[in-house]
Amino acid sequence: MSNAELTSSQLSFPSADNREPAALARKRLKPGERREQILQALAQMLEQPGSERITTAALAARLEVSEAALYRHFASKAQMFEGLIEFIEHTVFSLVNQIAERQSSSATEGMVAAGAGPVLDAVTSAQAGVRQAGQVVTMLLQFAEKNPGMTRVMVGDALVFENERLQQRMNQFFDKIESSLKQSLRAGAELSGSATPSLDTQVRASVLIAFVVGRLQRFARSNFKRLPCEHLEASLALML
Repeated sequence: MSNAELTSSQLSFPSADNREPAALARKRLKPGERREQILQALAQMLEQPGSERITTAALAARLEVSEAALYRHFASKAQMFEGLIEFIEHTVFSLVNQIAERQSSSATEGMVAAGAGPVLDAVTSAQAGVRQAGQVVTMLLQFAEKNPGMTRVMVGDALVFENERLQQRMNQFFDKIESSLKQSLRAGAELSGSATPSLDTQVRASVLIAFVVGRLQRFARSNFKRLPCEHLEASLALML
């Protein structure tokens, strides 16, 4: 999957209407649509400077509804943040799977076309794994760039005053991404003849995750001025 194939609709929080949240709140919506509208408004508020802590009163005011109206759809503010985390998880892991499937298909087609033997098979698999790791990193940073408010959730800034379980869930999210990167890079480590391929793979994957988290933190703490994808190709070339 090239960068161009990651469309805005794949990366961004879905929005069926371009009107302001308050205007949408006055429209008669189905229960599921109202829930999505609340999450959209929360994500938009997280894009504003100084929005590390958002109250349900402020969210209700933005939507021009009562706080009671919010609680008809979410039992707590923590559940609202959990809705954003679910969107992050669903979107990112769906794209990770798409990247893996496309790389696997591309590598298989290349080996068949070349009449590859065992050595070429290993080389092709290793190259595909490196490309896959680079594309996963690229996708994560593009996702953050398209969803600034979500970035504050991913790095934990928006979760500081919320339920600790939410931060643990985001930690698990990055652990799963790191495991995916390890799997992608394993063939290359084995092909290199390293005496410790598992350790080498673990180190490279952890470096990539540290790079992603660092870029997301810089993006959030610069009030979204320092873009995550800045000099990305050159950075990946150094790491991969």
